[in-house]
Amino acid sequence: MPTFAVRYTYDERTDARDHFRPEHRAYLAGLADAGALKGSGPWTDGAPGALLVLVADDEDRVRAMLADDPFQREGLVAATEVRGWDVVLGPWAS
Repeated sequence: MPTFAVRYTYDERTDARDHFRPEHRAYLAGLADAGALKGSGPWTDGAPGALLVLVADDEDRVRAMLADDPFQREGLVAATEVRGWDVVLGPWAS
């Protein structure tokens, strides 16, 4: 199944992200439990945002999964970049 790297860029509303973070993480945990999310987490420096690694049939399915993320629903993600990723080495490689 294809792998996708997703870069979230958050807006500046840290207080709103803090409020919705438990729901956001619970949603992502559900994707991980279903096998769709391989890893995710916030950047530790620079502009606020995160990296998510997902597997799905295609980019449309990735975007549909992301649309249900509480951070997306609440408008906390200012930009989303979805790119196909050819994982050739490591535990996620086929």
